[in-house]
Amino acid sequence: MIKVVGVRFRNAGKIYYFDPADLDITTGTHVIVETARGVEMGTVILAPKEVDDEKVIQPLKAVIRIATDADERTVKKNREKEKEAFKICLEKIAKHKLDMKLVDAEYTFDNNKLLFYFTADGRIDFRELVKDLAAVFRTRIELRQIGVRDETKILGGVGICGRALCCHTFLSEFAPVSIKMAKEQNLSLNPTKISGVCGRLMCCLKNEQDTYEYLNARLPGIGDTVTTPEGLKAEVQSVNVLRQNVKVIVEIDDEKEAREYKVNELKFRPKRRKDVKLSEKELKELASLEDKGGKSKIDDGK
Repeated sequence: MIKVVGVRFRNAGKIYYFDPADLDITTGTHVIVETARGVEMGTVILAPKEVDDEKVIQPLKAVIRIATDADERTVKKNREKEKEAFKICLEKIAKHKLDMKLVDAEYTFDNNKLLFYFTADGRIDFRELVKDLAAVFRTRIELRQIGVRDETKILGGVGICGRALCCHTFLSEFAPVSIKMAKEQNLSLNPTKISGVCGRLMCCLKNEQDTYEYLNARLPGIGDTVTTPEGLKAEVQSVNVLRQNVKVIVEIDDEKEAREYKVNELKFRPKRRKDVKLSEKELKELASLEDKGGKSKIDDGK
């Protein structure tokens, strides 16, 4: 076991482990640490605790110090400098006529590096742009291309639910989200209803996927034959996944009648639902929404 403290550098960003040394550190404390990008100030999210050695990437760097008032002023000054850097970079992009969208500018705490985040449809040759920026700011310049989900995570916004975006408030890493999740949850495959602010599938589809898989596994399939409590053979017409109700068609005296039962009242051979399939038309219409997720590029290099 090894004693660590969890530090976060960006709002809803990934948590990184550091050695708390002998400092009196509590949750919410601002600390100065050394990262792969240089010296940075972060916020303690996890108070000192012991974790298994295999969960820690070695070598584990120690917290340099608890942030002072001077450090807080430095960070505030950096935020002001970033606004000016953002404007200058926009002018340089226009000058070089580059087809890229600038998203954010970020100084490291020690001003050793200035990072610019941007989005673009393809690869951008920004070598001349970097030279221009380096001549202006007299520091190391790094341009980092990010995806639309990372862009939305930085900028924030309000989702269709009326609440602040999950990725901007608490979601530290993006999970892969697929069209099949939307179909499994019986949602409309209208792109405008299942896509988020970023234009990709809503991350919250992943939140309920396990529950829907469990509930669907307990239900018969449409068209299956079941036995009702009265001992009648019936064909499944529809199912209500959340209520766990099954609507069936029974035949009585050559007349068909629709009835609804709780799934635990019916007898049928349980089976694993097969993986949902999409038509070629649906795949074509929704292909642009799917995002494989993975590690965010925003926090790389910490």
